[in-house]
Amino acid sequence: MSAIKVGCQTYSWEMHGEAWKGTPDDILDAMAEAGYAGAEFAVTMLGAYCDRPGAFAEALKARGLEPAVTAYASPHGFSDPARWQEEMAGAERALRFAAVFPRPLLALGGAANPTRDDYETKLAQAGRFYSEVARKGRDMGVDVVIHPHSHHGSLLESEDEYDRMLAATEESGAGFNPDTGHIVRGGQDLMACVNRHLGRVRHVHVKDVTADGGWAPMGQGICDFPRLFEALEGAGYDGWVVAEEESALAWEDPARAIKVNREYIQSLGW
Repeated sequence: MSAIKVGCQTYSWEMHGEAWKGTPDDILDAMAEAGYAGAEFAVTMLGAYCDRPGAFAEALKARGLEPAVTAYASPHGFSDPARWQEEMAGAERALRFAAVFPRPLLALGGAANPTRDDYETKLAQAGRFYSEVARKGRDMGVDVVIHPHSHHGSLLESEDEYDRMLAATEESGAGFNPDTGHIVRGGQDLMACVNRHLGRVRHVHVKDVTADGGWAPMGQGICDFPRLFEALEGAGYDGWVVAEEESALAWEDPARAIKVNREYIQSLGW
């Protein structure tokens, strides 16, 4: 039996911004109803649980959910030296929250900046940030992974950019959190990227994308999920695979969108 566990991420609600008027409990209810085993919460979506990890653990347990990972990102993407103290304080707070749970894991969002001007300096700054948080995490017993994205302002999209960042942060112990949709939208071959860095993979995000770069419910785009799951299982991966959804369906009905994804993953036998 596979050791891979399937969880769900909160971005389907987070992307609505202030238009989302619900609570973390509403999201947990939707995840449990959809049949996920665990929840990955962005720090910004924790609400009243943000400084109450024990209460959050109880809320998860009451719904038969496990804590998959804590996610922390910044709109400034960790690439601006002027934001170092502010962003590091946020990362440390996230580390303390994650440290309470079994197999604690913190995912750091992809490096971003409004422009690619002075790209090398910005990329190096982000690398230093990732490495420092990974070292702090190691001291606290929390594993830290880097989650590159392909949204506007991303500094990490191409094969070379992924390779450079992962090489620059290897000594710190930072792991890799591949995201299927972002890898493909960045112009990379999904399996080539995952296989190239398989030894660093400690957390996985799955979402689908169309040939023209639009988001789609899982199974309705071009990502080869069966091959991905088979490769992870073959490598003995025993971490979380977390579904994340930001297609038009997620704008219309986040709870329905995550259920569609869970049904698709179940159709693959996972």
